[in-house]
Amino acid sequence: MADNIGFGVDVGGSGIKGGVVDLDTGELVGDRIKIFTPKPATPDAVAETVAEIVRIAGWEGPVGVTLPSVVRDQTALLAANIDKSWVDTDCRELFAEHLPDNPAHVLNDADAAGLAEVRFGNEEARRGSVILLTFGTGIGSALLHDGLLYPNSELGHLYIGDTEAEHMASAAVKEREELSYKKWTKRVSKVLRTYEALFWPNLFVVGGGISRKHEKWVPLLECRTPVVPAKLHNNAGIAGAALAAATGLLP
Repeated sequence: MADNIGFGVDVGGSGIKGGVVDLDTGELVGDRIKIFTPKPATPDAVAETVAEIVRIAGWEGPVGVTLPSVVRDQTALLAANIDKSWVDTDCRELFAEHLPDNPAHVLNDADAAGLAEVRFGNEEARRGSVILLTFGTGIGSALLHDGLLYPNSELGHLYIGDTEAEHMASAAVKEREELSYKKWTKRVSKVLRTYEALFWPNLFVVGGGISRKHEKWVPLLECRTPVVPAKLHNNAGIAGAALAAATGLLP
């Protein structure tokens, strides 16, 4: 086993995934542990599921945890695709109760993926203005400039016409509406062109589970900015969470 390791847990709308991470490469050490997100996804239910993943792994030490939420000063301020009772939850207090022996460090899920991509991914993500987008239950975003993170951006909630971007073009929408890649990428392209007009990035990096099949849809995108898949695909959140917990890279 690698010597420089950490532990990350990525809380999503459908599943909670965690594992040991090699902090030199960003790769998982051993198996990824996944448990379905509890319904309803209340703070206590989610925190207990995170604790169960830590117990299954037998991990001792700090734990990084991502949330689909704005997280400022370790307080959750939004609840996207999790229970509304998360709003204004003190995450330090919550995880201290459920993980008393494992100091928990909580951050936004897409921000974690962005940190991982900068440290372990495409070298182009470390230069200039980069927007990382995670396509899953919603659309998460991380704004990066020369490898530095502007935390808690919520571009998935930007309205495009009368519809939020993530209600138009998330991976969950593709699945729910049974869209072909061709039809779905027309929607994604519209989202990307809107972001281009506002931010003029040098690069888009796309992640989330659907990025494992990037060859089926990234070439179909129509925008002026280059688009590349996240190197760590759907494990980027886990890697970024572990990195944040181990090194203090917390927004």
